[in-house]
Amino acid sequence: MTSKSAAAAARATVYGYPRQGQNRELKKAIEGYWKGRVTAEALRATAAELRRDNRQQLADAGIHEVPTGDFSYYDHVLDTTVMVGAIPERHRTAVEADALDGYFAMARGTQDVAPLEMTKWFDTNYHYLVPELGPDTAFTADSAKQVAELKEASAQGLTARPVLVGPVTYLLLAKPAPGAPADFEPLTLLDRLLPVYAEILADLRAAGAEWVQLDEPALVQDRTPAELDAAAHAYQVLGEAADRPKLLVASYFDRLGDALPVLAKAPVDGLALDFTEAAAANLDALAAAGGLPGKRLVAGVVNGRNIWINDLQKSLSTLGTLLGLADRVDVAASCSLLHVPLDAAAERDIDPQILRWLAFAKQKAAEIVSLAKGLAEGTGGITAELAANRADLASRAGSPITRDPAVRARSEAVTEAEARRSQPYTERAAAQRAHLGLPLLPTTTIGSFPQTTELRTARADLRAGRIDTAAYEERIKAEIQEVISFQEKTGLDVLVHGEPERNDMVQYFAEQLTGYLATDHGWVQSYGTRYVRPPILAGDISRPEPMTVRWTQYAQSLTDRPVKGMLTGPVTMLAWSFVRDDQPLGDTARQVALALRDEVADLEAGGAAVIQVDEPALRETLPLRAADRSAYLAWATEAFRLSTSGVRPDTQIHTHMCYAEFGDIVQAIDDLDADVISLEAARSHMQVARELAAHGYPREAGPGVYDIHSPRVPGVEEAAALLRAGLDAIPAERLWVNPDCGLKTRGWPETRASLENLVAAARTVREEIPTS
Repeated sequence: MTSKSAAAAARATVYGYPRQGQNRELKKAIEGYWKGRVTAEALRATAAELRRDNRQQLADAGIHEVPTGDFSYYDHVLDTTVMVGAIPERHRTAVEADALDGYFAMARGTQDVAPLEMTKWFDTNYHYLVPELGPDTAFTADSAKQVAELKEASAQGLTARPVLVGPVTYLLLAKPAPGAPADFEPLTLLDRLLPVYAEILADLRAAGAEWVQLDEPALVQDRTPAELDAAAHAYQVLGEAADRPKLLVASYFDRLGDALPVLAKAPVDGLALDFTEAAAANLDALAAAGGLPGKRLVAGVVNGRNIWINDLQKSLSTLGTLLGLADRVDVAASCSLLHVPLDAAAERDIDPQILRWLAFAKQKAAEIVSLAKGLAEGTGGITAELAANRADLASRAGSPITRDPAVRARSEAVTEAEARRSQPYTERAAAQRAHLGLPLLPTTTIGSFPQTTELRTARADLRAGRIDTAAYEERIKAEIQEVISFQEKTGLDVLVHGEPERNDMVQYFAEQLTGYLATDHGWVQSYGTRYVRPPILAGDISRPEPMTVRWTQYAQSLTDRPVKGMLTGPVTMLAWSFVRDDQPLGDTARQVALALRDEVADLEAGGAAVIQVDEPALRETLPLRAADRSAYLAWATEAFRLSTSGVRPDTQIHTHMCYAEFGDIVQAIDDLDADVISLEAARSHMQVARELAAHGYPREAGPGVYDIHSPRVPGVEEAAALLRAGLDAIPAERLWVNPDCGLKTRGWPETRASLENLVAAARTVREEIPTS
């Protein structure tokens, strides 16, 4: 029996909203500031206007309680580092001299000072800046940003809820600072951090906050009893703090498991839980824990990470069940809407029938409002919305766009042998060395070269009809010629064509595969000012014709050195897209793998002796719970092998991964059976090389010696020192020299200097290796 008062109390809210603006105004302002074209005052004014517009959009949609504090110039975890005063020692001088410049120095580094390490935010493609903490870290409260943004919302006449990264998640995401003992556990600083959070909470209450949200997504991962005890302690302390606002503890991305009863018993005022597909178990666990008597429950029933419309009737059923488990039930998305584009209505080139199936941030806010109204007033209050939703769901389910019998038949016929190379690695390696004739410590890059303003202008001119295809292709040829010429002069051993024709490493392929949809304005933040437009996987996947062969062959015609064919792997094609939610991910991955297998065969037939199939998202998509990982890794590694296993033994298969914690997937990296893997290692000081060595990884590897996510140019000795550290873990005959990642986002001057230093470092260290 549900309570009428509980239903009537239902309100709509969200945890966060896209930051960039409809036309990426924030990106343009920040990059203008970095280049000296935009003043700090103008940047702050742009940011304030975007925050105001976001809050007003939400309020106009009917959201009753808007978030504050979710806005960031670069990253909300970095904002938390500033909020608690955990500035790394090497950045203190810059921060004290100018807070804004110091903030960006922590994110991007300077020529003299390295930035904070960057890695993926749980299993998303958003990157955060990793806090660096040590036994001597002293926390100090700085609530200025949070208080100011709360006051902005109050000045608009809006009810606002500040959103902070919770103290337990903040410490669990941190790593030992340089110089700290290797076995130092940042969580041991909890009692030092909690008084700082208590002070910030008191400041927010004094500024008018009734509620403050503390995000604890780290608790949806497998946690030890000691870590769960730390969470219980943290919220006992904060719950009993004087002068605090009401506390809403939020988790998302998966089920809470053993952490749910811990939080349910804590002296906090509410929980925000994910009730979408991945975390449906939260409902049963909440009931088993006795619900949340006397507390608020914010129910995340709208998927905040994907772009398909919500099944309103199904969500209302879930919400109805939850009404009996809490004093008050409110409606929200499962997580921040940061992870989806802003507005589907801006898409003019998507079939109107398909557009009905899509919900970006604005549309999700409307769904949340409808669900809150339906919960409060009954289904009679949203009769029209429910009827339209049923029609849209039926349209998608019955559409021929979603099913291709030929693709499904081919996928079902795949045999285990098709996903295995014809010879073991040791035999392949000998054939490849004879075929390629490379030196010790061969040098290469990851694939992309700078995407200049001229290239982007040419692409825009082609779309707008200002130039024809022939003129555009001449521009691409000229760029490839420049890239090949530079690599030859610099002395790189295995070259790339630079990918000037590619707008994005996933979108470029998606636009040439059936079953994918591309957006014009579907921008999503990846890190800092880097935004991507994830394509939409709407139907079955096939490759009508070759996608990369022509430009790879053209590049190879310009040089005698091997030029890598460059492809994006099946897992990354899924991870950096908005995937189908109407079939298992493994089924979709196999379809993509077969399309890529055809491309690999055509590249090899066209003369490519080295083919790289990038899988930077393999770790990113790893399920957050260990119990779910073996099934994922089985289909993920099979999909990669299916893409690459049809080649001759003397064709060298490379793969690439970046900006993730690799220790959890070393066995999976081995299971890919690639001949060479390149990985991010510069910011983490060759940690991945040591992890590969500890595993006994038997193949060739290129741990990066050049951090491409920073504008600084590494010196020859710096790169050489990293390379020597790599040699401590990986034998010279199996070690490659390369940057951490592609060079698309870098400028030509820093790229030239950095690669020249990289090659010089390889030569220096090569000469230090004793000859047998």
